[in-house]
Amino acid sequence: MTNFSTLDDVRAANGTDLGTSRWVDIDQARIDTFAESTEDRQWIHTDPAAAAQSPFGSTIAHGFLTLSLIAGFLGELLVVDGIDMAVNYGLNKVRFPSPVPVDSRIRAHGRIADVQDVPGGIQVTVLVTIEREGSNKPACVAESVSRLLRNDDLIAAPAPSAEGHHTTT
Repeated sequence: MTNFSTLDDVRAANGTDLGTSRWVDIDQARIDTFAESTEDRQWIHTDPAAAAQSPFGSTIAHGFLTLSLIAGFLGELLVVDGIDMAVNYGLNKVRFPSPVPVDSRIRAHGRIADVQDVPGGIQVTVLVTIEREGSNKPACVAESVSRLLRNDDLIAAPAPSAEGHHTTT
C-alpha cells in the first residue's frame, strides 16, 4: 500500500509504483454470486460439468468479475489522507488477456499513470494489472480513473454549465 498525506503528494507521484494487493480467492461460489447479480449465467461460468469439456477445463470467472475487483484492490494500493471522498470516474483501456479458472488466486499491481487537477480535487489514472497466481500472463489490464475530492474544494469550485463545462465568473 502506498499512503499519501496530501493531494499535492499524489500530484508529485505521477509514475509511482503502488505495489501489489493481497491475494483474492476466486471460487465457484463467488462466480455464481456474480452470475446471479449480473444475470450473466453463461455455462462457461456456471456449469462445471460442461465447462470441464471446454478448452479451459473448468469454469472461469467472468472478465467483468475480475474487473469489478479493481475497486477493492485500489483501496489497498492507494490511500490518500485529507480527502473527503474517492469516486470511481470510469475506465480507459480494458483488456482480458487470459482467463481466471475457478479456484484461482488473483491480486492487483498498480502504477499511477496520470494525475490531473479537476474542480474539487484531482483525477488519478492508475494502470492496474490483475495477476493470476502461477500464470505469466495477466488476467486483466485496465486504466482505472478515480477522482479524489475534498468537500471544501468542491464548495469553492465553479458550478458546471448546462453543457457540462465549468464556468468562471
